[in-house]
Amino acid sequence: MEEIKFALDTFYAVMAGALVMWMAAGFTMLEAGMVQKKDVSEIVTKNLGLYSIACIMYLVCGFALMYSGSSYFSGLFPNLGTSVGLSMATEVDPMMYGSDGSIEGGDFVGYYSHQADFFFQVVFVATAMSIVSGAVAGRMKMLPFFLFAIVLTGFIYPTQGYWNWGGGFGELGISYSDYAGSGTVHLCGAAAAMAVVTVLGPRNGKYAYDGTPNPMPGSNIPMAALGAWILWLGWFGFNGGSELKVSEVSSATAVSQVFLNTNMAAAGGVLTAMLMSLIMTGKMDVTMAINGAIAGLVSITADPLSPSGGMAILVGAIGGAIVYFSIVFLENAGVDDPVGAISAHGTVGIFGVLAVAFTGGASFMGQLIGVLMIAGFTYLASLGTILVIDKLILPIRASDAEQEAGLDISEVGIEAYPEFK
Repeated sequence: MEEIKFALDTFYAVMAGALVMWMAAGFTMLEAGMVQKKDVSEIVTKNLGLYSIACIMYLVCGFALMYSGSSYFSGLFPNLGTSVGLSMATEVDPMMYGSDGSIEGGDFVGYYSHQADFFFQVVFVATAMSIVSGAVAGRMKMLPFFLFAIVLTGFIYPTQGYWNWGGGFGELGISYSDYAGSGTVHLCGAAAAMAVVTVLGPRNGKYAYDGTPNPMPGSNIPMAALGAWILWLGWFGFNGGSELKVSEVSSATAVSQVFLNTNMAAAGGVLTAMLMSLIMTGKMDVTMAINGAIAGLVSITADPLSPSGGMAILVGAIGGAIVYFSIVFLENAGVDDPVGAISAHGTVGIFGVLAVAFTGGASFMGQLIGVLMIAGFTYLASLGTILVIDKLILPIRASDAEQEAGLDISEVGIEAYPEFK
């Protein structure tokens, strides 16, 4: 019986990870559809590269940092200890976890393989980095972007991830609850994106001389919508897999509730974002509908288990309203985010974490402290990293001429749409 449970939970973790891995395709299609046609090959290349970098860096050091089991400075910084990521291929003992979700913590309730745990975790890291690629599209050079990806996925993400899922917040005495990563994954990625955008500046032509934003339509709306559908599907692995097991009646029921709530929150986000667009502009903006879906998903990610289906719709709907006004506000404030990533994952990620105080009974102050720590640390660490890269290694911004011609030509050498000039 125990062997069957082990096999089932291991298989579930691997398949959930595969769904999250498929989200990389969703981010790629969404971003490719939202950027201008002269930058499509470049954004596709960035997504292929960042996913590969995330996988390697998390194996080399990220996983060991995030789940070190010991820490410096009372939970603030993880310690590599004796765990070396490169030894993962030789690990054969099962990964045991407790009723509180922690590895080998609480009352023992099940286990799965180390390899399954690593795979499920590594695709989350790539998700965080994908958020950055969309926000910096159209003007950031590729090599500096990949250098930043090395630091974010190998060191910055694992450090703040350790606080939530490695025990750091508990060691600090902070009561923080984030089921699948509204803060740990999405807010982290958005805070990093905001730091890079702060240094990078807007795309050429985005703003008029008086600061008024100019429209820069994407290349392919159906492709962007396909990306949103892929993300919606992948999110069932993102949230559902975070239950960690499915081999018992209670866990199987919990997974079902998580799937239901994830789906309903996305639907609420779409309809509210479309409604806000209709009220404010008289049109149902499809790009807002796309971001509404993502906003609903991010909103429910911090607690997809506790709410009823109706409450999940409400949580997603609030996220859909927030993302609309956040996108408009940031654009008017001079923050050029071609895909709305900072709003959909960052502003809404904050809401999602804080909402757990009302849907799951978490401490509001604990949630707020967690938000401030994750956003503050990630922003400052990312800002310092990107400034070092920009000033001491390679300029991060494409030249005016390169932006005018398109990064497909200057960075990749292959145009996505060579027949359209």
